Amino acid sequence: MPILDINEIRRILPHRYPLLLVDRIVEMDAERVVGIKNVTNTEPFFNGHFPDFPVMPGVLIVEAMAQAAGVLVLKQIPDREKKLVLLVSIDHARFRRPVVPGDQLRLEMCIVKRKASVAKLAGRATVDGVLVAEAEVMCKLADKEEAGTDA
Repeated sequence: MPILDINEIRRILPHRYPLLLVDRIVEMDAERVVGIKNVTNTEPFFNGHFPDFPVMPGVLIVEAMAQAAGVLVLKQIPDREKKLVLLVSIDHARFRRPVVPGDQLRLEMCIVKRKASVAKLAGRATVDGVLVAEAEVMCKLADKEEAGTDA
């Protein structure tokens, strides 16, 4: 049974189709989260990436990892409906094998360092136990009102 289903994830993350890339959370504690993304043939990016050999773009795999991280960070704050988790950096991203329709991505993210409004997480994405991608992401908590203003 999932710890969080898609409806609960939608209550935490502001993302919506086609950019909500976490279907459920299957494990979570204070320092670690495991999310699932079911990759289907109907994903809009497969129309152009690539028509004759559909491959999930690596940047979207990292985005899915960052969204799982965002669930972990936001779930732990009481006023999360007033906050956004913004991606501020990606380090050490590596892609090991293509992700194709029918694959189920397992997104494992662990907190490396946390400060008041910034968190660094390291993670990996696997399909059937095989590593397909890994990366470190840093995210920053922002107030929704401030995040929408011009800098």
